[in-house]
Amino acid sequence: MKFETKGKDSENPETAVAMKVSVSSIIINLALSLLKLAAGILARSGAMISDAVHSASDVLSTFVVIAGVQLAKKKPDSEHPYGHERMECVAAVVLAVVLGATGVGIGVSGIQKIISAGSTELEIPGVLAIVAAAVSIVVKEFMFQYTKRAAKKINSGALMADAWHHRSDALSSVGSLIGVVGARLGLPILDPIASVVICVFIEKAAVDIFRDAIDKMVDKACPNETVERMTEVITQTEGVLGIDELKTRLFGSKIYVEVEIRVRSDKTIVEAHDIAEAVHAAIESGFPNVKHCMVHVNPEKGSEPDAE
Repeated sequence: MKFETKGKDSENPETAVAMKVSVSSIIINLALSLLKLAAGILARSGAMISDAVHSASDVLSTFVVIAGVQLAKKKPDSEHPYGHERMECVAAVVLAVVLGATGVGIGVSGIQKIISAGSTELEIPGVLAIVAAAVSIVVKEFMFQYTKRAAKKINSGALMADAWHHRSDALSSVGSLIGVVGARLGLPILDPIASVVICVFIEKAAVDIFRDAIDKMVDKACPNETVERMTEVITQTEGVLGIDELKTRLFGSKIYVEVEIRVRSDKTIVEAHDIAEAVHAAIESGFPNVKHCMVHVNPEKGSEPDAE
């Protein structure tokens, strides 16, 4: 006996939150990329120019986030009866690829300068590069924390990917700062070395974002802690004697649940349905990200009706 119940549609201000954060991100990244580009050119810092390119790539990634979030919130239609949540995962994958390509470009540029260091005199960056790097570190770390909180609030994988893009930019600026300061202290080779180190941080972030997005696209189960909490909620529901099977899967930012519960064999269809509805209500109230919950009711083996 199966009772299928569906979670509530995403009629909430999630999209508005994502848009607010994304617009702020675009404005700040444009300002920072221009600041770092000017500082890199005027202060003759290759690491700072690479950092500017990284910030500029953040603008593109934020537009990808906006597109992904907007598409993910579209209501189900005849061609997509299960909704469009996975479009957000697609956006996160695109972000990971863009971020990875940016890191490779920065790393290759740094390696080329290191190789040519013996035959070409490396320029010593100016003080302006230090100021730009320090400003970037503070601003980008703030944007990371701000975007991360918003991503957790609306459970957005694409927005979380954008948050880590901010963190990688902050790390990039830390590398730039170290390189510039080292170059001014008499070790100009540290500037291109910083670019290579920046590349490593960026690639790590890109791989993490890519893996998380793929997990949500291939129906990976929820974390064990979530499954354990669901089990506790279900077994505590009145009328449930036990759980025969519990399966979960991530669908973009949402969760799908299938559970087989045991009830007394003398229960009527109406009573069994009421128990299934109670299980659904408990799951929905305890786990807001559950979009779809199917409850299968099995009779308890060996249970006998109460004696008259």
